[in-house]
Amino acid sequence: MRILLTGANGYIGTRLLPLLIEQGHEVTAVVRNKERFLIPEGLQVKVIERDLLKPHTLPEGIDAAYYLVHSMSDDPNLFSARDRACALNFSAALKKTDCTQIVYLSGLASSSTLSKHLSSRMEVEEILKTSGIPTTILRASIIIGSGSASFEMIRDLVEKLPFMVAPKWVSRKCQPIAVRDVLDYLTAVLGKEECKDKTFEIGGPEAISYRDMLLRYAKLRGLKRILLPIPMLTPKLSSYWLIFITSTNYYLARSLIDSLKNDSVKTDFSIDEIIPKKCLTYEEAIERAMQKIQQNAVLSSWRDSWAASDMPSAYAKFVEVPKFGCVSQITPFRFAGDPDKVMEVVFTLGGKRGYYMNWAWKIRGQIDRTFGGVGLRRGKTSRQKPRPGDALDFWRVLLVDEENRRFLLYAEMRVPGEAWLEFRVEPSKQNWILYQTATFRPKGLLGRLYWYILYPIHLLIFKGLGKKMIEESGAKLL
Repeated sequence: MRILLTGANGYIGTRLLPLLIEQGHEVTAVVRNKERFLIPEGLQVKVIERDLLKPHTLPEGIDAAYYLVHSMSDDPNLFSARDRACALNFSAALKKTDCTQIVYLSGLASSSTLSKHLSSRMEVEEILKTSGIPTTILRASIIIGSGSASFEMIRDLVEKLPFMVAPKWVSRKCQPIAVRDVLDYLTAVLGKEECKDKTFEIGGPEAISYRDMLLRYAKLRGLKRILLPIPMLTPKLSSYWLIFITSTNYYLARSLIDSLKNDSVKTDFSIDEIIPKKCLTYEEAIERAMQKIQQNAVLSSWRDSWAASDMPSAYAKFVEVPKFGCVSQITPFRFAGDPDKVMEVVFTLGGKRGYYMNWAWKIRGQIDRTFGGVGLRRGKTSRQKPRPGDALDFWRVLLVDEENRRFLLYAEMRVPGEAWLEFRVEPSKQNWILYQTATFRPKGLLGRLYWYILYPIHLLIFKGLGKKMIEESGAKLL
């Protein structure tokens, strides 16, 4: 079949793509930015760029389309409008194709009183149905897998806190499902006539409370944990608490918490008759996720999605740092040695490897978390070399250019303005120079004060960082 896959570089899309190709389908991946889309080695994939927030066209020769687009990490005052616009534009464009089935992964709730996030998912369902194209909707509860937002939140809480105060929503029930089982369902409904124009609920073999999810994770990891429910912890307070402990940003934490106020349990089992399968238990899903992490084989993560970024969408292709209205700090390092080895070290910045004066970066990260920023807890993906669009601590990778020896980052920490950090290596007579450039576009007087107050600290840190990278590469600093 000829498949159109939206959200191809998202958490689910990244994992679904190779499965579809292995099953013999011809896949066209729809992404916002081709430069940050990494095609798995050995796979034949057609890639097209489309911004679903704008009216667009799609290839006419399509048999089925997966719609895996949502804005859960965005400001709740904005994501509903964005989800609506994307779904409307997608439906309008798909009507002009030969598509005979839409497959949409939605959210599961056992209540008529829904959070903003789940209400938006239900609205998208209705919009896709009005396209006139037979639509298959799979409603899933919490998805457990390496790199999933829900799993990472559970993991952070249990691994870091021996004693947890928890809001009353920990008694709510959900039906967690392994990401592997979600992928199985997504591929199994494809092309099945009995699945068209149907809504199915999918979940693991049992419904458990969020409290049990935390305690059972702890037991599996051999950890003793105590949970004390506190009724006074509102969703807003719980969200602030989560951003201090976990790697989620405030908007994602708020969306997750708001969704947890409802039970999320299967009440419709009709899919079991059409696609009978034995899903993994919660413990089995956790074990598989931990194995992937230990093997450094996490295929995708929620944090690498553009939807999880605070970066303006216009910067998705922004590979030239702006100059107008900006101030900059250029720190050059002349060296003798292999420039490619120096760049190899540059590309491994962040995460567990850290920077220079790591204690100062940790303090800055904690300050960022205090003000609702991403901080340093996101870390980096398991890949040795990042790719455009990846989250790197409190940076977002804009450019990884091995040929021209250039690495460009955009700051997602809370600052009164916009900031970029660029590394590039250029020849100089018989030697080389590593240029490290910090650029800041201040917002008002506060932004300029911020820049000049921190200028001497940045000078110290960036000088040390450049020297450290050159020394680690084996090059000689001149």
